Amino acid sequence: MTQRSEQAAALKSILQLNREPVGVKFLTTEDYGKLHDSYDDTTKTRYCQALMRAGQGAKIVITDGNISCPASAAAFGLKPLPEVLRSGQMLLNMGLFASLDAGKKAMEGMTRLEQGAYQAVLLSPLKDIEVEPDVVVLESKPEHLMWTSLASIYTTGERLHYSTAVFQATCVDATVIPFVKGIVNSTLGCYGCRDATNINDTEGLTGFPYRFLEDILNNLVSLSQKAMPVARSKKAYQVFHPEQVQESPQTH
Repeated sequence: MTQRSEQAAALKSILQLNREPVGVKFLTTEDYGKLHDSYDDTTKTRYCQALMRAGQGAKIVITDGNISCPASAAAFGLKPLPEVLRSGQMLLNMGLFASLDAGKKAMEGMTRLEQGAYQAVLLSPLKDIEVEPDVVVLESKPEHLMWTSLASIYTTGERLHYSTAVFQATCVDATVIPFVKGIVNSTLGCYGCRDATNINDTEGLTGFPYRFLEDILNNLVSLSQKAMPVARSKKAYQVFHPEQVQESPQTH
């Protein structure tokens, strides 16, 4: 097994993930030309849909030619932001904000890559990504994201400050912000990904720089030795509400 396949396997095992952890790499034209694996770079797709597919095992490259979401295209610097989005009008039309000003403010607060800095975005299951990713994205249950977040501060105790406008959750919140700001960022999802992908009502997302992964994994191992199994056993809940807990069969 390669290092990244071992890392992915460890993440899945400790956290009990159902989806594959996804590695994301921002590519220049020169980087793109050096790839060896086979990628889907023709299917018209939103970024959230590509992330969904990568979590199911697909390898995808997004360019200005196949990205179908103007908001994520602008977030990655692949295309300019259309005026209907910049003004907040589209968000108002979608019923996401109460006024044009609120929609405009939400768009003004988005973290974006510089236009033209990268020409493509590669998404692959972490287990078999051929390049070192910039960001790792987990799309999973809040409990899984909780342990991941705790593992990121296990040795420091610092507070985490998540950034979201509850719009562009997969592209900006879980990918661009971790890459640009070098932080762990979690998000509840948004209108777009919940409409366009199979993310369910009990899932959210966390993204973090790949360089954090080794420490996060080491700390998850430590958490899995005591804190995690105790919390998952719900013994305190059973004491508090014994009448709501089915009696376990006796073992001999």
